[in-house]
Amino acid sequence: MALIRTDRGLSTRSVASSDEIQLRIDPVHGDLDDEITGLRKQIKQLKGVAQEIESEAKYQNDFISQLQMTLIKAQAGVKNNIRGLNKSVIQQGSSHILHVVLFALLCFAVVILWSKFSHR
Repeated sequence: MALIRTDRGLSTRSVASSDEIQLRIDPVHGDLDDEITGLRKQIKQLKGVAQEIESEAKYQNDFISQLQMTLIKAQAGVKNNIRGLNKSVIQQGSSHILHVVLFALLCFAVVILWSKFSHR
């Protein structure tokens, strides 16, 4: 028995040997080879897109790794600077705080005097 495409779909026909099955497919709306060729072209395009995505992902991973190293170095630098500032504050004592307070009082006094003299 064999399958044969007709207007009503696939049909069967008898074959000499009962173990044998024949399948014959006639394309209805065009050539299957053209369909397969079109699919192969699309697969090649998709493969190209996938390769571009892979290279972009590698580039961005490398960039992120470099950015992380830069950030680690910057954090180490800031930490060292803070240590140095803490040492200098301890060595100089609280005199700088006194200077800041005196400066703030002086500025406050100047603003008060200026506001009194500017209203006259």
